[in-house]
Amino acid sequence: MALLDVRNLTTRFHTRNGIVRAVEDVSFSVDKGQTVGIVGESGSGKSVTCYSLIGLIPQPPGKIHAGQAIFDGTDLIQAKEKELRKIRGKRVSMIFQDPMTSLNPFLKVSTQLTEPLMIHEGMKGKEALHRAIDALAEVGIPDPEKRINAYPHEFSGGMRQRVMIAMALITRPELLICDEPTTALDVTVQKQVLDLIKDRQEKLGTAVILITHDLAVVHQTCDEVNVMYSGRIIERAQTETLFQHPRHAYTRALMKSIPATHKKGETLYTIPGSPPSLTNPPAGCAFHNRNTLGDASLCLSDTPPLLEEIATGHFAQNCPGCLA
Repeated sequence: MALLDVRNLTTRFHTRNGIVRAVEDVSFSVDKGQTVGIVGESGSGKSVTCYSLIGLIPQPPGKIHAGQAIFDGTDLIQAKEKELRKIRGKRVSMIFQDPMTSLNPFLKVSTQLTEPLMIHEGMKGKEALHRAIDALAEVGIPDPEKRINAYPHEFSGGMRQRVMIAMALITRPELLICDEPTTALDVTVQKQVLDLIKDRQEKLGTAVILITHDLAVVHQTCDEVNVMYSGRIIERAQTETLFQHPRHAYTRALMKSIPATHKKGETLYTIPGSPPSLTNPPAGCAFHNRNTLGDASLCLSDTPPLLEEIATGHFAQNCPGCLA
C-alpha cells in the first residue's frame, strides 16, 4: 500500500481575469522510502500540486475542486485544519525553493528549529535546543553550538538551505516534499544538498517528492518520474525507462534541450513558443503548437488526451501527434 496516493487532484484559482486551471486531474503515488520526481517548465503546476496536498493553497483565490490525497489512511484534501496541522510539519515536511524567504529574518535559527519540536513533540528548553544542535550537525553545518544562535542572513545560501533541510527533517517525517531545493545553488553545493537529502532519506526511511526542472537531478536521485505540462501529468515511468524510452513529444523535447546531449558546436535545441494560457487552455492537445518532434498534424484538437498505460508501468497521454 502506498504511503501517499493522490487521485484526480484538480486545483484552480478564481481571478479577475478568469479561472486559472493550475492542476487538472493529477494522480500519482509515493511508496515508503521511494523518491518520486515531478518535472516540467515553470508554470506547469508542479509546486501547486504539492502545496495543495498540505493545505498551503491560499483560499481564496485558490480552490481544490476535486480529488483525494490519501496519506496513511487520511485524506489530506478533506482533513480539517486542526487535523492537518498535526500532520504538516510532523509527518509531512517541506523544503521550500528559497530559504531566504522561507526562514524568518527576525528570528534566530535556534527559535525556528526548536518550534516544530515544541509544537509536535512537546519538547521544552534545553532538550529541544540540544536536538536542534544535533540537527544542524547532521546536515553538515560546522560549529553548530555557536551557529544555532545566528540569524538567517549570517549564513551563506548553501548553509541556509542546510538549515531548511534540518528544520524539515527535525521531526523525522515520513514524507519530505522538496520544492526545487537546489535551484539557487551552485553545482558543487547542489550536489552536497542532494547527497544530504539522500543520506537522511536512507537513515530515516523517508519518502521524497522532488519538484524540479533539472532532468540531471531527476536522473541522479529519483526512482520514478512524473512529467507535467499545462497542469497535467503527460508521462510517467520508472526513471531509467523514461530516460531510455521517452514517448511523449514534450518529454523528448525536454531531454533534447539538455546541453550535455549536444556535440560541441551544435546548435542547442530549444522548445519553440510558450506554454498555453491556463485561463483559456486549448480544447485538445496542449502541446500541439510546440510539437516539433512528433507530428503536430495528428494532435487531438477537440478532446484533451488522457493518460494511458502504453507499456508495463509506463504511462503517457494518448495524443497520436505527441506519440508519433
